[in-house]
Amino acid sequence: MPQADPMPSPTRRRAGLTDRLLADPFLREPAVTTMRTTPARVRTDAPSTDAPVARPAESGAGTPEAPSTRSLRLLGAGLAAGATAYGAAFIGLGVTRGAAATDGSFASDLCGLFFQLGVFCLLAAMWRTRAAGTSRLARIMIVVESVILAVATVQSALTLPSMGGEWSPLATALDPFWPLSMLGMAVLGVKVAVAGRRRGALRAWPVVAETWFFVAMPALLVLGPALGAIVAGAHFLVGYAVLGVLLAVRPDLTRR
Repeated sequence: MPQADPMPSPTRRRAGLTDRLLADPFLREPAVTTMRTTPARVRTDAPSTDAPVARPAESGAGTPEAPSTRSLRLLGAGLAAGATAYGAAFIGLGVTRGAAATDGSFASDLCGLFFQLGVFCLLAAMWRTRAAGTSRLARIMIVVESVILAVATVQSALTLPSMGGEWSPLATALDPFWPLSMLGMAVLGVKVAVAGRRRGALRAWPVVAETWFFVAMPALLVLGPALGAIVAGAHFLVGYAVLGVLLAVRPDLTRR
């Protein structure tokens, strides 16, 4: 009979130890548990966290969203100058027409043209700062008002050759565009306040300024040309002229 090997070989001892490890769960766990000492690989193609973060390019001075402070000041000054000239002309010269017209009527018509150019400054500031909102409707409203105001401005230019006397047929036919342009500005004033893209007085004052249509027109009809002109002129000074000063002095209020 073959005799048992009193001295098991190293191969047999390792085989027996393996069987014991596989059979005993308490001994098997440490045998199969390993500890990872190799550090995780680092991606070399990813940007370093120490590098400065690239910020989105800010809007430049020429974009509609961020006009320069200087340009807003100039637009506000243009509005203030035109509104002051026309308001003073309304108060001092009135709106006399026809046979009773004087040289002062020509000056009043000329100041009216200056005022309309000032309102174009206001519309430009509204467009560039998106004061009425960022929607397509807001942009369309400003464009439509600009077209109506342009026709009204042409009408004012056509009144100048009459030197304060009777207007030409074309100037008379285009005359309704003047109050219509003021009505459109009243609608825009409410839109600016509701949009909320301006702050403080510059958000609320367009509503005050652009109620001229609802204050001056009834005053001219009820009080007559003399007293009504004073009311209309005072409203230009308190409304549009002050609005222009606010835009010139505090252009920062156009930004939220």
